[in-house]
Amino acid sequence: MLRYLNRCSYGRGAWLLLAFTAFALEMAALYFQHIMLLKPCVMCIYERCALFGVMGAGIVGAIAPRSPLRWVAILIWLYSAWRGIMLAWQHTQYQLHPSPFQTCDFAARFPSWLPLDKWLPSVFVASGDCGDKAWSWLSLTMPQWLTGTFAVFLLLAVLVLLAQAVKPVKRSKHYIS
Repeated sequence: MLRYLNRCSYGRGAWLLLAFTAFALEMAALYFQHIMLLKPCVMCIYERCALFGVMGAGIVGAIAPRSPLRWVAILIWLYSAWRGIMLAWQHTQYQLHPSPFQTCDFAARFPSWLPLDKWLPSVFVASGDCGDKAWSWLSLTMPQWLTGTFAVFLLLAVLVLLAQAVKPVKRSKHYIS
């Protein structure tokens, strides 16, 4: 399996699949926000940023998968998936154990050099409450699903990282059956 993941990490297809998966999740988030009219909270916005990080990792990896840029993509992927798990877990705790002493912020805090909420308010402005359970499927809330999703992203990223240590099998032109 590690050899297979190593081979995949040298091709654009796997990186584009990673980027497309994160993009599809971003589109689902925008569907929930703009079509189903569910208000995103600050934690939702931060989780979106982590998804954009995974998508960015896929794009970076697809640019030059056979160059050292692949390592940058793997590191972005690992960091984004890890932060996504931490954010989704914290969001889940807000929902499962509501407390007036532990709440999320009213507005997302972006660095002054990257004011995403100013540049693209329809995606990055929070207007909901982190403790609201506005949506669930199969008895799991959205942050619980995201915790699992980011866990899968992280597991795959770790496996791809480990696969980099495995030498790929070189295929000969003549196969012996």
